[in-house]
Amino acid sequence: MSAPTPHEPRVRTVDELIERVRTGDYGTDPAQEHIAVAFTTAQAVRHEGRSSGYRNEVLSLRLAGAVGSCAVEPRALPATALDDCVGATVADLLDHPLLPVRIAALDAYLMHVRPHTPAHGARPYALPAGSSLHRSRARARAVVDLLPAAGTRQVLVVGVVNSLLERLRERGTAYTPCDLKGGTTEWGEPVRVDALAQLEHCDAILASGMTVGNGTFQPLLDHAAATRKPLVMFAQTASAVLPRFLGVGVSAVSAEPYPFFWLDGGPGVIHRYGGTR
Repeated sequence: MSAPTPHEPRVRTVDELIERVRTGDYGTDPAQEHIAVAFTTAQAVRHEGRSSGYRNEVLSLRLAGAVGSCAVEPRALPATALDDCVGATVADLLDHPLLPVRIAALDAYLMHVRPHTPAHGARPYALPAGSSLHRSRARARAVVDLLPAAGTRQVLVVGVVNSLLERLRERGTAYTPCDLKGGTTEWGEPVRVDALAQLEHCDAILASGMTVGNGTFQPLLDHAAATRKPLVMFAQTASAVLPRFLGVGVSAVSAEPYPFFWLDGGPGVIHRYGGTR
């Protein structure tokens, strides 16, 4: 199992990571780092040939050359949030009352001091140009193939993305889909809303970075650490945060910072940590 960058402090909770950032353990003083730009990206999608669609909304903060992001429920972010962020220091935003603002600020800071480079353990994975569905499927291969091929019989999927489920089906791997929105998958399978109730019935976990932004990440991390089950995170939210938990519960990360694959049809790259080589 991969570990954090050498000489990097080990943390076991997001709150502990925030405290380590506050005290300067990761580099520059967050009280001296100012957010220059704050913006939201809203998306509605229904891929060709799919029977249903979905919406995304993401808060992103620009710190120097880095962008940190946190997904939110559509229309849930107060209009004042962007004004709160612009010109504020990272230290100020790490104390913001809204969790998505705190996570976006943490992500921006860590993208700034721990960018997705080989020196920090990242392995680039090229995404091809093409339609949104073509690129979604390519990303799904990059993500799902971080799961161990041997011994992975039942995967708990937290945060339903149909392309990921499709890739698991291609591998012949059984899965339990979970999402707070509930509903059904593209194949008519019921989506469970209580992921924690399913943990004992899986031997691997594939979870969205959105769990960090909505506060449901810690129980998944604790379970994986206690049982040594593989925990693979696919992260647009908190892409620079989650590699900090490699070796303490997280086994692999597919990190996809802004701009995300669904924003254009050109070639792109995601960054993989841990997992299969």
